Amino acid sequence: MPQSVERYRHLKQNDPEIYDLIQKQAVYEASTLKMIASESFASFSVMEACGSPLTNKYCEGYPGARYYEGYEYVDVIENLAIERGKKLFGAEHVNVQPYSGSPANQAVYRAILKPGDKIMGMPVPDGGHLTHGWKVNFSGRDYVQVPYGPSPATGRFDMTQIRETAKSERPKMIWVGATAYPHTIEYAQFAEIANEIDAYLVADIAHINAIIIAGVHPDPVPFCDIISSTSHKMLRGPRAGFLLSKIEDRYQTQYHPDSKLNLAKRVDRAVFPGLQGGPHMHIIAAMAVAFRDAMTPEFKEYGKQIVKNAKALAAGLLARGYDLAGGGTDTHLLILDFRKKEFTGKDAAQALAKSGIISNFNMVPGDHRSPFVTSGVRLGTPSLTAMGMKEAEMEMVAGWIDRVCQNIANIDAVAPTIRAEIADLCKKFVIPGIS
Repeated sequence: MPQSVERYRHLKQNDPEIYDLIQKQAVYEASTLKMIASESFASFSVMEACGSPLTNKYCEGYPGARYYEGYEYVDVIENLAIERGKKLFGAEHVNVQPYSGSPANQAVYRAILKPGDKIMGMPVPDGGHLTHGWKVNFSGRDYVQVPYGPSPATGRFDMTQIRETAKSERPKMIWVGATAYPHTIEYAQFAEIANEIDAYLVADIAHINAIIIAGVHPDPVPFCDIISSTSHKMLRGPRAGFLLSKIEDRYQTQYHPDSKLNLAKRVDRAVFPGLQGGPHMHIIAAMAVAFRDAMTPEFKEYGKQIVKNAKALAAGLLARGYDLAGGGTDTHLLILDFRKKEFTGKDAAQALAKSGIISNFNMVPGDHRSPFVTSGVRLGTPSLTAMGMKEAEMEMVAGWIDRVCQNIANIDAVAPTIRAEIADLCKKFVIPGIS
């Protein structure tokens, strides 16, 4: 049983049903390989801040300008989070109030655009996010998406084609960021394109913030007007969003209702009162903890090891004859490409889960299958790296993935053995925030 029983003693007495389910989830996470690329493990200190008395405090507004009294200590906490965020990312301005990544992205639109404006973004099937203009999301209903994405032939961005599309369509904003693109994003090249057409450049780094901090991925801060992110995923903080931005607006959009304000103030106003009410102070405190943790040498080594592990896993799979979208990875994730196989990505993801490898089925560039089944499986290394696993363990993981894929038609016969082997491996490592 994970060493979290004492922390939940009141819950165990008051609501044993929920307590029992939490314990089962903790055991599950401690005995399987968490390889969903958008997940990692929050620390005990982050979770303690999330569960602190700060959850009781309502303090609508910003530090020094609240609409409620009793804010003496919460103002200090929010200012700490802001200053730590500025220092960590080298940003001019930070807003830590967005409830999550999607509200943060919605605030970006509200800060610089008007409904009906054109934006460039990656469609979800190509590896983008719902909020980058996908048709079923507010971003695709309220704004006009000009799509771009990786080449189906190479799985990588064709910057010549992206420039031609941008110059032809002239969007007012370009999103650069992804949820399923395994290669380096060159912000400088996107900035050149944005500057040519007088467009805002906005980076979504929710997936890759830790490897940016570690210096193993290009930094968007020098090139982008606004940067959105989450503090969970590989940053290992609470489930929340935050925004980085320049202070001054390069374009000072005249039609915007807040056009007399600088960019930083427009971002703040878009978050509150534009979209949200009172901030979640317990989450902001936990974010401050995560920012502090991310400044340590140990965290930077963790970020570097994430990429080393992803590359090692990719090498192990390529050596076993598997196709990977784009031929491999430069980041924290890779995508198995099963377009040539009879089974689907969903078949493989479900078989992997039965065997103790938790992933998600995912579209690949040029996918001929439906988004409901796909031809790909997305795998990430942040959680395994947080546990302390390195290249040797990635070779073992590649072997287990191979055994699963070789036995999809007979998975119920082999899954228990593989799952037991994985549970034995997990026992050798500390599960952050659980064990």
